[in-house]
Amino acid sequence: MNILNIAFKEIKHDIRDRWTLIFMLAFPIVLILILGVSLSNDFSGGSGLGDIRVLVRDKSGGGTLEQSFEAFMKEAEKSGIRFEAWSEGMNGREEVEQDRYDDYVELGSGGISLYGSSRNTIESTIVQGMLTAFADKYKTVSALAHAGQDIAVMQMTGTGEQLEQNYIKETSIVPDRQPGAVDYYALAMTCMVALWGSWSASRLIAFETKRGTVKRLIAAPVSKGAIFAGKVLGSICSNMICVCLIIVVSKFVFKAYWGDHMLYVLGVLLTEVILAVSLGLTVSYLFKDTARKSVIMIITQLAALFGGAYFPMSVDEDLGAIGWIAGLSPIRWGNVALTKIVYGGETAAMWPVVGLNIGLAILMLLGSAALMRRKEGV
Repeated sequence: MNILNIAFKEIKHDIRDRWTLIFMLAFPIVLILILGVSLSNDFSGGSGLGDIRVLVRDKSGGGTLEQSFEAFMKEAEKSGIRFEAWSEGMNGREEVEQDRYDDYVELGSGGISLYGSSRNTIESTIVQGMLTAFADKYKTVSALAHAGQDIAVMQMTGTGEQLEQNYIKETSIVPDRQPGAVDYYALAMTCMVALWGSWSASRLIAFETKRGTVKRLIAAPVSKGAIFAGKVLGSICSNMICVCLIIVVSKFVFKAYWGDHMLYVLGVLLTEVILAVSLGLTVSYLFKDTARKSVIMIITQLAALFGGAYFPMSVDEDLGAIGWIAGLSPIRWGNVALTKIVYGGETAAMWPVVGLNIGLAILMLLGSAALMRRKEGV
C-alpha cells in the first residue's frame, strides 16, 4: 500500500508541474506540427502531373472492343486521364505535335494504335503502360471467346448477362502504406518523449532533497525498497500518460496513422519508458546535480539526433557508419519497431525491442537499488 501511495504522489506532482506539461506535451506536439508540415514534400511519393489529355478516334465500327474500351476509359478517368472524342476535320497526330493532347489513340479492326508526345514523355509512358495492360487483357478474353465460351462471361466491364463462372481472376498487389511527414514524426516524437522520461526520473531523489523532505522519508515507517519501488512506478505511470496523450493528439488532431496493432505499439513504448526511468535513476545516483543534468542532456539529445527524431531515417536502407551509430539509440530501435508494426503489420518486431529495453532496464534498476542501499538516506 505504501508503494501505491508513493507512486500516486509522484503522478500528482508530475501532472501539476508546468515543466512537465510544456516539455513533455506542448513541445513534442509543436514539433510534430512544424516538422510534419515543413517536410511534407520530402515524404511525397512523387509529383502531380495534372490531367493527361488523350484524343480518341474509334474506327472499329462497334463491337466488343468499343464496349471494353469505353469501360477502360471510365476507370482511367478516375486516375486523372481525360479522354476526348475525335471530331471530323481533326488530325490526331498534328494535335499531339501542337501539344494540345498528350496522346492520340485510334481504335481499328486491326487493334489499337497509339501516337505519343515527345514533349510529355512521362504522360505518354503512363498512357502506354495502361493501354498495354488493357490490350493484353483484351487479347486473353478474345481468345477465350473464340474458343466457344459465352461472350457475356468475358466482358471485362461486367456488362451483359453475368454467369457464376469466372475465367479470369485479377489480383491487385497494393504496395505497403508508407508514412507521410506527420505520420513519421508522430512515431519519432512519441519515442523521443518516452526517452525523455529519464529527465523526470533523474530528479526523483534530488527533488526530495531540494524540498527538504528527504529526512521525513527516512524517518517514516517505510522501507527504502518501498520508497524506491513507489517512485519508479509513479514515474513510469506519469511518463506513460504523456506518451498516450501524444498518441491521442497526433491520431485525432493531426490524423497520423497508428495502424491496427495499438497494443503492440503501446507495449514497445511502455518498455522504452521503463528503460528511460531506469536510465534517469542510474544517472542520478552516479552524478551530482550539475553533472547529472549534463549527462542526461547529452544522452537524450544524441539519441534523438541519431535516432531520426529530427530528420527522417529509412528503416530498411543501409546507412553505413551512421546506421551503426543510430542502432545504439533507443529512439531508433523503437522507431524501427513501431514502423514495422504500424505499416507492415510485423508484430513480431516488438519482441526484440521489448527484450532489449527490459534487459537494460533491469540491469540499471539493480545497479540503482544497490547504490541506494549503500547511500545514507535515499
